[in-house]
Amino acid sequence: MSTFKGLVSVLLLIMNTLFWTLPLLALTLIKLVAPGRPLQRRVLAGLNAIALNWIGFNLWWMKHWIRPDLQLEVPDDLSPQQWWLILSNHRSWTDIFILMMALHRRIPMPRFFLKQQLIWVPVVGMAWWALEFPFMRRYSKEQLDSNPALAKRDRKATERMCERAQDTPLAIINFVEGTRFTEAKRDARQSPFNHLLRPKAGGIAQVLNLLGDRLTGIIDVTIDYQSPKPSFWKFLCGREQGIRLEARTLEIADWMLDGMYHHDSDYKERFHSWLNALWREKDASLDSHRW
Repeated sequence: MSTFKGLVSVLLLIMNTLFWTLPLLALTLIKLVAPGRPLQRRVLAGLNAIALNWIGFNLWWMKHWIRPDLQLEVPDDLSPQQWWLILSNHRSWTDIFILMMALHRRIPMPRFFLKQQLIWVPVVGMAWWALEFPFMRRYSKEQLDSNPALAKRDRKATERMCERAQDTPLAIINFVEGTRFTEAKRDARQSPFNHLLRPKAGGIAQVLNLLGDRLTGIIDVTIDYQSPKPSFWKFLCGREQGIRLEARTLEIADWMLDGMYHHDSDYKERFHSWLNALWREKDASLDSHRW
């Protein structure tokens, strides 16, 4: 029965995606030829509406068909008319839909930092591109050492997104660890945390620097799974055990807006200290919760 439920879930996900493909393609083509940013912003508003409806229907059938065991704690003072930076740990592809169940239409249409390879995902990759998601490349330490200019490419992608977000409310979701947590990755990377990988500070420091005056605040999200190895397939089959999401808002301190992460070593060290302290709190929260 669970496999049948999973197959029906995949079918519903595909059908919902295909339903919105034609209007998505039409608006994407218009955006490609639209002269000037003002007209592009109007087309982008239409693309945002398509994406929000795609998300909304997915959440509706997931809640009624999969019926996940969820515990959600979300602040009451969120608004889709404000700018937010959202920081979260990352365990599974399921995280994205759990975040949406908690925050859908309570925040503006969200943007994620995505791996460059995901642009080739059929239909969805095109949608992410048209919606101006920042695509990030992954370089090894050896590649960066031999060609330091490569690091600027990701910073340029973030800069473009933030420049375009000046006039329209935006929520930027950053899985700060850069990849999904596993115990093997934790051990290989010598993470000092029990349930988390080391957080990466560069992207969020740049967002704060570029959008600091616009941002209402930071939403700190902790996602916890009862299963030690959660998976999106188990979620679609209705076999995922309990899932808990806790969100809280954090004020943006003045010092966060006053430095340049990539050029100021003192600011960089202070930012790392702040983020690591936040991650220790998150790890302790995950430690203290027992299913």
